[in-house]
Amino acid sequence: MTKGFLMLSLQQDIDAFLDYLRFEKNSSEHTFSAYQRDLAKLLKQAEILGISQWHKLEERQIRAWLAEVHGSGLGQKSLHRLLSSVRSFYRYLNRQGRVEDNPAQRVTAPKAGRKLPVTMDADQLTTLLDQDDDDPLVIRDLAILELFYSSGLRLSELVGLNLNSFQDELKQVRVLGKGRKERMLPVGRKAREAITKWLSVRVIFPEKDTEALFLSKLGNRISARQVQNRVNQLSREAGLSGRLHPHLLRHSFASHMLESSGDLRAVQELLGHSDISTTQIYTHLDFQHLADVYDKAHPRAQRVSQEPKGEEGFAVENVEKEPSAKKEPSAERKPQRK
Repeated sequence: MTKGFLMLSLQQDIDAFLDYLRFEKNSSEHTFSAYQRDLAKLLKQAEILGISQWHKLEERQIRAWLAEVHGSGLGQKSLHRLLSSVRSFYRYLNRQGRVEDNPAQRVTAPKAGRKLPVTMDADQLTTLLDQDDDDPLVIRDLAILELFYSSGLRLSELVGLNLNSFQDELKQVRVLGKGRKERMLPVGRKAREAITKWLSVRVIFPEKDTEALFLSKLGNRISARQVQNRVNQLSREAGLSGRLHPHLLRHSFASHMLESSGDLRAVQELLGHSDISTTQIYTHLDFQHLADVYDKAHPRAQRVSQEPKGEEGFAVENVEKEPSAKKEPSAERKPQRK
């Protein structure tokens, strides 16, 4: 049996698994691509080891491989995802009767430190969102920003919105999340006003995509990259330092909602997290604020400034605003934008 034939056989198993992800699991394009990349690495390693069938790959070989790629500079997060992809692939092979054991099941990757999400404080959000401009592109961009912060959407969810995604006079929006799961989200008053204003100028754009809510200036559905670039540009024009990415508004939404309500399950549902442990990161963020207040206020606490600064200049929840906002710190911790 030739080496090329053996590799073809291994590739066919991977292809079958990828088909399962796409057509049965309805995995997102992002998830599908991640598995595809990871399993291509696994296939290459099997070729290096001379593995002819998947059941011949041993636990010790996987350990050695992961140690090697980790030593070559692969980050902890990528390493965990790679190991998870291999485990999932072998679970599939086991269900198909192709293997009896999962050699990756008992392998552990180095523990990854969990990074607190970066958020914007009340003054930064007010500076960003309370802009007034008659430019149709800016009107569109402000509607995008308001919707991100109002409903905590992912970038992919926002660009996928259609005109018919809204119900009850724009008070609810239906989004398609990860795993193609639908959920209905409330839309705040400020966001409804911004969307209504956008719809009034949307008619002047070419309409190559008649269903899309947000259009590019050429009339196509706006792309994720265009949203990222425009959001960052609007941030710079508002005088805020640091690079603004759409997910930062989602983080701010989640943090402010949890801080106000204390209802972790509700925030989990709003964000579309399948596992509540993903949502719990925002409880750590809120504790960071409490610890900061304690250190400043308690008579016997260490009076050393521990104000955590977020990446790229943005503040972690409720730290002092950036000087570029050019406003006095607000007494409110969250903007009232219902």
